[in-house]
Amino acid sequence: MICSSFLPAATQMIYDMHLQHLLQGITFECPPAALAEQQKVVRCVLEGNNYTSIEIDRIFSASKAQGKSLYYVDEPVLASISPDIIFTQDVCEVCQIDTACTAAAVAKLVKQPKLIPLSPNTLQEVFQSAVTIATALGQEEAAYNHLASLQNRIDSVIDKLREKRLPPKRVMIMEWIEPIYNCGHWIPYQVANAGGIDMLSNPGGDSIVTPWEKIVRYDPEVLVIAPCGFDTDRSLREIAILSSKREWKNLNSVKNNAVYLADFDLFTQPSAGTLTDGIEVLAAMFNPFVFEVPSHLKHKCRTLAASTAIHT
Repeated sequence: MICSSFLPAATQMIYDMHLQHLLQGITFECPPAALAEQQKVVRCVLEGNNYTSIEIDRIFSASKAQGKSLYYVDEPVLASISPDIIFTQDVCEVCQIDTACTAAAVAKLVKQPKLIPLSPNTLQEVFQSAVTIATALGQEEAAYNHLASLQNRIDSVIDKLREKRLPPKRVMIMEWIEPIYNCGHWIPYQVANAGGIDMLSNPGGDSIVTPWEKIVRYDPEVLVIAPCGFDTDRSLREIAILSSKREWKNLNSVKNNAVYLADFDLFTQPSAGTLTDGIEVLAAMFNPFVFEVPSHLKHKCRTLAASTAIHT
């Protein structure tokens, strides 16, 4: 049984469950461990370019309006692998290749693989995706062992929140900078598990453009900037788009040094392990005197104040 993964989250979960010996063929955006070992099958016309947030938004919007995809399959590589299963997705056609594009590519193969779309909308559905992957590979027990470990970590956060009787923090998770997008799908559930509430979010649904004036009125106690596909350094390069806005300096999160930059994969990469990492990081952001960012995750987040000081 050989599978290919057309989305980074599935690749991450395959590695987390120690099933990578069954994997051949990944995307150009998959985790570093996979990129070091696997052939790239899914590519993107934007690879190697350094576009700004607004340029990326315009390119994807134009592509969608024209009914085109910016992703493509390296068909000779896929044919040489000849997988039995391909994991794909239909959550976001902007972030990754979708099932329709995948189906068009595999239609030309001599051996037709089984396409298994992973399209979670909630945190629980992300966890179920791990079961779907492991079951398809005949390794269902690997998923349950992995998920039990993750649930213990989440329960530990929740137990401490209850023990300390900490009220939910009013927060905002920002999925894009220009234009500003709120957070959606599973991220509001991460926020809730970490001790916060994001009233600008869209639980279980798509993130949407959110007017700056609405954010100013909401005035989050904690602001987390984690644009999809960006690490903290990449986000920092565009922070002036936000910090130059009217009323920025009057936000409570800004005045209290509670603006954070975080790597995207803690939130917008829906693998059960990375989202659990995200919950632990958020807990430390919301209540830093109670929780600490785990040592192995400290390089993935930082306060904006500290980041600005380093670069000045």
